[in-house]
Amino acid sequence: MSNLEDGKTEKVAAIIRSTHTQKIEKLLVVGCGKGIEAAILAQQLGADVTGIDLKDEFDSTAKQFADLKTGNAMQLEFADGTFDYIFSYHALEHIDDPKLALREMHRVLKKDGGFWIGTPNRSRIVGYIGGKDTSLREKIRWNIADWRTRLAGKFENELGAHAGFSETELKELLSSVFSKVEAATHRYFLTVYSNHAAMMGTIRKSGMSGIIYPSVYFLGTK
Repeated sequence: MSNLEDGKTEKVAAIIRSTHTQKIEKLLVVGCGKGIEAAILAQQLGADVTGIDLKDEFDSTAKQFADLKTGNAMQLEFADGTFDYIFSYHALEHIDDPKLALREMHRVLKKDGGFWIGTPNRSRIVGYIGGKDTSLREKIRWNIADWRTRLAGKFENELGAHAGFSETELKELLSSVFSKVEAATHRYFLTVYSNHAAMMGTIRKSGMSGIIYPSVYFLGTK
């Protein structure tokens, strides 16, 4: 597997294609990290992709497919209505004022622009399961650290924890800015783990998905 494949972003791109009917010519990735996701989205969607992150730790190959640059999500340097679509994951929980960042995303979206936004699930029992660049030892250590923080009453983004938002919290936050917000968590996990469709269905029917799914996702329009 090359460093421009991750097996998940490709499937998210398929969901985006099937749910956003407008042509996506310009796409912004907020919190792009090394830029791998941005590069994959550019290839999968045939879009002109820009990725921003606070740190310049961009992958040299990814830079061949996407315009990767440093930037502050709370003060985007782009003009109003620049982008057709915004993609952001594992970013909001690291931003000092996530609502301000969402307002900025809303501002730079075109009138009929859409978004895919997700964060870790703050209500999760266990996290980091799907991380491909981390060892089992690291995943165990991080989960233990999370639970210690929970027990100390400090499992909050504002206190430096990698907490994220519960599905309800993220929906309320997004709905305060965007006109249409649709839950996509179950669809994501069903698509990514299609070989375990029966198990995904059982999780959903049990009503336990809110604590079993390690992350939450939403899509929608401006």
